[in-house]
Amino acid sequence: MNKFFITAIPLVLTLAVNAQQGTSLTAKDYEHAESFLNYNTEPLIDYASVRPNWLPGDRFWYRTLTAQGSEFVLVDPAKKTRAAAFDQQKLAIALLTATGNKYDANHLPFETFSFSADGKAIIFKAAEKQWKCDLSSYQCVEDTAPVTEASGEQATGRRELRANKANEIVSPDGSKAAFIKEYNLWLRDVKTDKLTQLTTDGVKDFGYATDNAGWKTTEAPVLLWSPDSKKIATFQQDERNVSDMYLVTTNVGKPVLKAWKYPLPGDKTIITIQRVIINVDEPKVIRLQIPADPHRATLSDDISSSGTFDDVSWNEDASKLAFVSTSRDHKQEKVRIADAATGAVREVFEETVPTQYESGWGSINWRYLHKTNEIIWFSERDNFGHLYLYDALTGKVKNQITKGDWLVTRLLKVDEKNRMLYFIADGMQAENPYFGQLCKIGFDGKHFAVLTPEAGNHNITLSPAGNYFIDSYSKPDVAPVIVLRNLDGKLVTDLEKTDISRLLATGWKPVTPFSVKANDGKTDIYGLMFTPTHLDPNKKYPIVDYIYPGPQGGSVGSWSFAASRGDNQALAELGFIVVAIEGTSNPLRSKSFHDMSYGNMAENTLPDQIAGIRQLAAKYTYIDTTKVGIWGHSGGGFATAAAMFRYPDFFKVGISESGNHDNRNYEDDWGERYDGLAANSDYEAQANENYAKNLKGKLMLAHGMMDNNVPPENTLLVVQALEKANKDYDLVIFPNSPHGYGPFSSYMMRRRWDYFVKNLLGADPPKEYLLKSKPDPRNVAK
Repeated sequence: MNKFFITAIPLVLTLAVNAQQGTSLTAKDYEHAESFLNYNTEPLIDYASVRPNWLPGDRFWYRTLTAQGSEFVLVDPAKKTRAAAFDQQKLAIALLTATGNKYDANHLPFETFSFSADGKAIIFKAAEKQWKCDLSSYQCVEDTAPVTEASGEQATGRRELRANKANEIVSPDGSKAAFIKEYNLWLRDVKTDKLTQLTTDGVKDFGYATDNAGWKTTEAPVLLWSPDSKKIATFQQDERNVSDMYLVTTNVGKPVLKAWKYPLPGDKTIITIQRVIINVDEPKVIRLQIPADPHRATLSDDISSSGTFDDVSWNEDASKLAFVSTSRDHKQEKVRIADAATGAVREVFEETVPTQYESGWGSINWRYLHKTNEIIWFSERDNFGHLYLYDALTGKVKNQITKGDWLVTRLLKVDEKNRMLYFIADGMQAENPYFGQLCKIGFDGKHFAVLTPEAGNHNITLSPAGNYFIDSYSKPDVAPVIVLRNLDGKLVTDLEKTDISRLLATGWKPVTPFSVKANDGKTDIYGLMFTPTHLDPNKKYPIVDYIYPGPQGGSVGSWSFAASRGDNQALAELGFIVVAIEGTSNPLRSKSFHDMSYGNMAENTLPDQIAGIRQLAAKYTYIDTTKVGIWGHSGGGFATAAAMFRYPDFFKVGISESGNHDNRNYEDDWGERYDGLAANSDYEAQANENYAKNLKGKLMLAHGMMDNNVPPENTLLVVQALEKANKDYDLVIFPNSPHGYGPFSSYMMRRRWDYFVKNLLGADPPKEYLLKSKPDPRNVAK
């Protein structure tokens, strides 16, 4: 092992020097770069995560990966114990006796299991059979009884149960399953399989509980069961007279046409929902007495983005349904409460904003507290995202709950009995405003406390009963520590401390976090820099800007630790500096920060990207700002082409993947939310094809021809404009691929490397290098 690294390091140094000399890169160079992709780095990280499988009493088990293989761990918070879930060596021997197959104790042939009802045995699948192993005698016998796999998902009380059959949603009591058949809602008795039709007037383009956001569609119903399992809150989705989008397959013989409803900005008719409540015992549809709502939610236009029907909440006896209606342009929110028996609707209060409203990031942050007739409401009215307590009877604000120059991102728990809230807050750590921490506060705004004080970004998983939480905290350059705490934040037990020693031994090094000033010269923005592991500070390196401009998220993504972030480090190993800069106009800061480019998405944070790169070059003299590349996917594809057309003297090489280049050709909600309604915003001035004539550098465009998110016409409009302007360009087409290219994503990655190596580094890439992903060997039975 030591001899390998002693000989490998000079080899890597030689490869880096060759890359900088502008000669040919070899397959060995690419192989070295590939070693920094996720499927090669993750297997070298040990004790990195805890994915709980909850048991009664907030106990849980999890499987952790180690240098030897894996370990199954059982945690009992009440006893403050962490121990082996079972004796893996004895189980391996028992499996040898039962199956005749020999297994290494650290590589058992299963990754998940269930405890028996009495907790004295475990049940799992191996060798194509289900087994039950007694944990006292360690005897394994074949088992044919049905078993429910333990789930690592957090039980929130709102998550709808999925049935064993596809596209069904099970009632809270587990007795019924709702599903869609021929545009109507049906019920299946889980025990007898008896079917009951709940609605009868659903037809094509006007069906019940149907799920189509235009850019995203599924066959599963969108609905929320009442707590007593007797009612369903859902809608009849009106897509009649809504414009169609079309895609065609590539195949031998005639192509297949795919058509579906996909409204565009400015369309007179968009998808709407007519809200209904359905009694299930004696089927009856009660229509809420309000006009149809636009297909919108406080989090997005996908009205099931929370995992169930967004922005609806039952009271305990299912007599009332609270919900929020969002306007087409997301500027107005109406909080309403419906009488479940009559459909009568009472207006509680509304909030109107000049730009666009959102109820949080990653979760919806309002709650209906029916027992006390109160509503917890999220608002950015004081420039930061905070919580407010409303009287649900009068619609008046009782008090602001949280306040300060920081923001609530996710409301995790509402303790109505003790009138306490538990939430994730960003902006309290001077080191990085994107680091989140778990906090608590009283409904009255008093008794505020930070429950996770350690520096870094905290990822929290609450136990089902809400008495404990798992806290995994890290930084982009610091590996995670994972602990279990009680609801007061006190340590119950240490769970894992991530070990990256095997990764470090390969020469891997962490990213470099940084902060620079935005284009305005005063606003702090943050990012990550990736440099070759054997950087020569006396040389000049081209720089590649990976961009995702938002406005709903940024280039960095998670601010927690990751050994690999896409192919950023791999690309750096080929002889580049790579940066990801979180520009202005993105979330998780102040409202004014997020709104900086409202109405002009074409700005794409590009002035901030340029300002940031120049400041980094002033600090790190090995950055060559005469050789700047840029690439991105989807919104990043839009930004990349805009960079090449609007700043052609700064950006020399760009790779634009699946870009929404003209938001008049992208789904209605995106542009209308962040630019405004078409009648009030100049979409024409933002369209990339209108600036294609300015191209000076090298531009590669790529798109999947079956992209039902960003239709391929977006890229073809740019292609047409480039040809009209007599401009050279490169084009990669994936004939039958969706937005992310599916199995061809590795091909696109290799083409991306080749393009930057040839056109920005000035070297010849190896011919048709094949990237080969592989599973983590610790997940393979031995």
